[in-house]
Amino acid sequence: MPAKNSSSVTEFILSGLTDQPGLQIPLFLLFLGFYMVTVVGNLGLITLTGLNSHLHIPTSFFLFNLSLIDFSHSTTLAPKMRMSFVSKKNIISYAGCMTQCFFFCFFVFSESYILSAMAYDHHVAICNPLLYTVTMSPQVCLLLLLGVYGMGVLGTVTHMGNIMFMSFCGDNLVSRYMCDMLPLLELSCSSSYINLLVVFIIVTVGIGVPIVTIFISYGFILSSILHISSTEGRSKAFSTCSSHIIVVSLFFGSGAFMYLKPPSTLPLGQGNVSSIFYTAVMPA
Repeated sequence: MPAKNSSSVTEFILSGLTDQPGLQIPLFLLFLGFYMVTVVGNLGLITLTGLNSHLHIPTSFFLFNLSLIDFSHSTTLAPKMRMSFVSKKNIISYAGCMTQCFFFCFFVFSESYILSAMAYDHHVAICNPLLYTVTMSPQVCLLLLLGVYGMGVLGTVTHMGNIMFMSFCGDNLVSRYMCDMLPLLELSCSSSYINLLVVFIIVTVGIGVPIVTIFISYGFILSSILHISSTEGRSKAFSTCSSHIIVVSLFFGSGAFMYLKPPSTLPLGQGNVSSIFYTAVMPA
């Protein structure tokens, strides 16, 4: 029986980032600033890439979609996050919680796979520059993008199927500023072992497959860079990949720290701080 039919909980209370009154307004302004930077930066990049025909290349194609995912990802969470700073009790309905969780999962899974697609794009550009336009043809780019969003949908449907069959019959205080799997598991009166195992498997695949792809791509990239004789050529190759490496490290590092360890070993404060990296800081 679906959880919604067997659950007596019709709404959840989000605990927010802090309960200290003196920090509410500064944090509201801080995250409003993060969101404005996200909106201006990502929408600007989307517009620039769409209007400039010289930027219609594979690298810009993936960057366009990454910006779209980041903008959508941030917009899914930002309103409720900011509301938690200015309202005494941040309440979200069961349906609203499930909807937020669905889109959050979709954008996180999609971003992890598009980062791996970008790593492959860098690998082809640096290791096989003469064959770049052939290897990364529009058809190949479209297939990669379909794979990105396809894996996003698959991971999300599996994840949400796990959540929707959980029962909630007692406490409704979510120990996060958003609806997420681990705090919902803590509230569930269903057997949590199987649910936690499913989460671990889904996250391991969602993080593991892209990371393996990225490591293999950068292994070939590093090998090619070491064979470049000129210092200028090496510097140019490193600069091409540096920003992507930073994003990958922060995104997957915070995600692994958050999800690939038992919830009981992750205090509330650490969980919120870790999740901020991939919900507020990363999109900006």
